[in-house]
Amino acid sequence: MRNSTYLKMGLNMLLHSKLRSWLTIIGIVIGVGSVVGIISLGDAMQANVQSKLSDLDLTTITISPGYTKASSNMRGPGMGGGVSTDAELTKDDINALRGLDSIQYIEGEISGREEVKYVGQNATLPITGVDPQVWRYMTTLKTQSGRLLEPADKNVAVIGSSVASEIYDQNIGVNQVITVNGKAVRVVGILEEEGMGGDSRIYMPIDGAVDLVTDAKRDVYDSISVKAKSEDQVEELTTEVEKKLMVSRHINKEDDRDFSVTASKSLADSVTEMMSSMTLFLGAIAAVSLLVGAVGIANTMFTSVLEKTKEIGTMKAIGAKNRDILMIFLFNSAMVGLVGGILGIILGSFVSSGLQMMVGGDMAGGGGGVSFSLMLEGLSLAVLIGVVSGVVPAYRASKLKPVDALRYE
Repeated sequence: MRNSTYLKMGLNMLLHSKLRSWLTIIGIVIGVGSVVGIISLGDAMQANVQSKLSDLDLTTITISPGYTKASSNMRGPGMGGGVSTDAELTKDDINALRGLDSIQYIEGEISGREEVKYVGQNATLPITGVDPQVWRYMTTLKTQSGRLLEPADKNVAVIGSSVASEIYDQNIGVNQVITVNGKAVRVVGILEEEGMGGDSRIYMPIDGAVDLVTDAKRDVYDSISVKAKSEDQVEELTTEVEKKLMVSRHINKEDDRDFSVTASKSLADSVTEMMSSMTLFLGAIAAVSLLVGAVGIANTMFTSVLEKTKEIGTMKAIGAKNRDILMIFLFNSAMVGLVGGILGIILGSFVSSGLQMMVGGDMAGGGGGVSFSLMLEGLSLAVLIGVVSGVVPAYRASKLKPVDALRYE
């Protein structure tokens, strides 16, 4: 027989057992739809995270006072420390690190929350004091109006977009004056919206900020930022920084460390790995329903073989070979998987779109739909499950003896 004949007879078997076939197909639809929907959602989440991480400077290393063993396993901005300590970072630490060849820029920063007044309204906002000589080369922030800080600046500030247009009733423009802790500060720049909590921050030259931030001391820093010459050198530089500071701060044992070294690149790698693991885990859970669908196909095929035993005997009596019977039933089971796969992809697309809307719209920035490659993989998986599930019933059907099949009641 030709393949077209197998296809025609397989389709005929599918159409003449409608209810049982569709109940089996529904199992495949749910399984494929779940897997495709979850993986597509995971891909969209990963794309969203990657787009945000691409805005980070992955060559930056942050040093902060305080150390826990947990911080050494989770390197990333804001993840160091986590333990109260009297240790301080000073200008001596910066001087100790300047000799490392892999360092392109280094600066100390101070931070605090202070009262900021504008046209009679008060708000407590985060203030960050930076070294304007190198900060402009280290930061990834961009201004929507005005400029960044310059070396000659002192009592001036660059403010986040929320400070400029949301926190106060009147918008703050470039060259407007705000009052920080009772002292006049001129706004020289307004930053573009960045999200991630940075839009309400105010950046000032550290020489000016040290006089305004409570408990700030000159040449004492809340953190030290280091920029590596290239992304490939970050891991090695992180280790070198740790060793150098251990020596300069006269620390002999790991347990006596009073500082943490964290790298933005490690954070990005950890987040990406976590997202991939989560998508794989959810996909594996959804794949259980595919197993149920496979059992359903096998059960349907066994029942179909029993129902068509006499027909098999008749076909063999008029010359059909074992291979012909085998191929007819395999085509039938493959078509069950194919139809279930097509409908499952449609369902998965709706599931993915719905979940993305629930958690914040099109997270992939315009590419949140199910990718063609994922569609092809889902469809191939459904057909494969159909074929594998139908192998044993089809083989048993092909081995039936014509005489026994014709006598079957």
